[in-house]
Amino acid sequence: MTWKELIGTAAPSVTLPNYNGEPYTIVPGKDGVPISLFFYPKSGSYGCTKEACQFRDALAEKEVFKDDRALVIGISPDSVEKQKIFVEKQKLTYPVLSDEKFEARKAYKVGKGMMGLADYARVTFIIDGKGVVRDALDATMNYGAHSKFVTKWLEKLQKEKEVPEANPAQATKEVLEAAPAATDSETPASPESIY
Repeated sequence: MTWKELIGTAAPSVTLPNYNGEPYTIVPGKDGVPISLFFYPKSGSYGCTKEACQFRDALAEKEVFKDDRALVIGISPDSVEKQKIFVEKQKLTYPVLSDEKFEARKAYKVGKGMMGLADYARVTFIIDGKGVVRDALDATMNYGAHSKFVTKWLEKLQKEKEVPEANPAQATKEVLEAAPAATDSETPASPESIY
């Protein structure tokens, strides 16, 4: 099973230590709030820092992220200590979790990136307020595509909430048609852009 097979199913619940070493449990659908769950390779690296800061900035600046309309959670295989340094240095305002034992990566079927060339894939899941995985983006090198992907989805989920009879399947199709195709081939293969 790959992460693609999770789309349309209930998102797994997992408990991992946060950057303070305290257990943090992800319970999709619990509060009726969409979750943007992004797996990234390495805290402090160039691409991962850019991606994490784009989510931080989106939470501060974009309406679809404000007023508890969405929960952003970052996960990498880094230690709690490294996560703490990363969060404090970058002033991240959302949970950043340590997945040293690969529990979340296994639950969400996130493996290696770039057809096995990178140890860890960069994958972002969008989970709706009912706890269903609606879509995911796998773009290991294109770190800049992830916050844009989530923004488009949050806008779509907000419209669905405003018009309850909206068809989720149609909404998925519309988002996929409207979202720019984000693939690893869009970003030049330089060492600093990989992670």
